[in-house]
Amino acid sequence: MPPKKQTPKIKSLHCPSCKKLVKATDEDFPFCSDRCRRIDLGKWAMGAYKISSPVLDPDLLEDLEGSERGNERGGN
Repeated sequence: MPPKKQTPKIKSLHCPSCKKLVKATDEDFPFCSDRCRRIDLGKWAMGAYKISSPVLDPDLLEDLEGSERGNERGGN
């Protein structure tokens, strides 16, 4: 008997906005619809979502510290 052909498994997740089940092959993946995609974009634009991580670039840290010192002295 020939071995059975396995069909690839399609991963499904939940829409981050409304929690409906969404397949990876859906047009708006990982969202269930364009509406949910726009709702999520609006949340990013309003600042509801933030990516927080420490600043590790020494040059950038110096610039930030320098601008804070300037503000304390009544500078820009």
